[in-house]
Amino acid sequence: MSETAHALQVYPAPMLPVSQGANLGDDLSFASDLVLDDSYQLSPRARPMRLSLHALENGHFQIAADSATGVKGATVVLDSCLTLMTSKSEAIEMLVLVEVDPQGHVAQIYAMPLAPLEPKEDYRLVGIDTENAPLRFAQLACVSFTRGTRLTLATGEQRAVEELAIGDKLLTRDDGAQPVRWIGHLTVRASGDFAPVLIKQATLHNARDLLVSPEHRLFVYQREDRLGAGRAEVLLKARHLVNGRSVVLQKGGFVDYYQILFDAHQIVFAEGIAAETLRIDPRTRCALPPKVARTIGNTHTGHASRVQGAYEVSQSLLNRPDAAELLLRASRGA
Repeated sequence: MSETAHALQVYPAPMLPVSQGANLGDDLSFASDLVLDDSYQLSPRARPMRLSLHALENGHFQIAADSATGVKGATVVLDSCLTLMTSKSEAIEMLVLVEVDPQGHVAQIYAMPLAPLEPKEDYRLVGIDTENAPLRFAQLACVSFTRGTRLTLATGEQRAVEELAIGDKLLTRDDGAQPVRWIGHLTVRASGDFAPVLIKQATLHNARDLLVSPEHRLFVYQREDRLGAGRAEVLLKARHLVNGRSVVLQKGGFVDYYQILFDAHQIVFAEGIAAETLRIDPRTRCALPPKVARTIGNTHTGHASRVQGAYEVSQSLLNRPDAAELLLRASRGA
């Protein structure tokens, strides 16, 4: 089981009924029950709910104790990735997850849109993909740098992430110079869970603006524990720092994401900020070429043995508009 729960924003199926088509009036269902060209409409009273999941080694998930919906300990299966079309001919992808009871019966179905849905809008079902849903979920879980982000090499040189090559040695916080083993690249619409987080210049001692995936964790050393975390070294997700001023979601257009993989989970330096690299775990393994996943995930223990997850700060400690400013002052010790 993964060490920390992964929080998803989902809609239970009754919040997304069929508004037009063969299944008129039925709630969203799993892939084998769906009919192409049916249209779905988000209920006006619908609000996203937090579904917290632990990833299991068999590719399924288990509902965590802190989940706002679902039965604690229940199994959740990733069923499919749907493609919906808006009235403006814009495509939106949506993952379908199925919670099952101990007897293997469907207990609840959840929709996880990868872009925001609007009430009173008809979304026509134009695609049902049962093969690539794990890949799409893995891509969401992969921490990524964006095109143009400069990383620090072992020599001290700053090099844009898209110019790196396998074998290049980067400076890591824990293990010094380490060679890059794999580089992934993904171009997606910058919306929903794929909208990157912009950390403006100097917000966390960064020399330039830093744009990263929302789940990307940053490392901060507090000279004074202003967060109340009980320790000096903390890891925090970029999306938990969004304040609309110095840290903002950058929505719109497309974004180029790059994933950097080492033999072990590492902390590197991006625009002067200490930031994590891709970690292989049950959530992210599907995003890797099979040979890479086997070689690094099984032969090397650095991804399973790292204790960096123990430094992660909960969202509750960062749920304040001045969190970024507080961290800046904490790192200065003044």
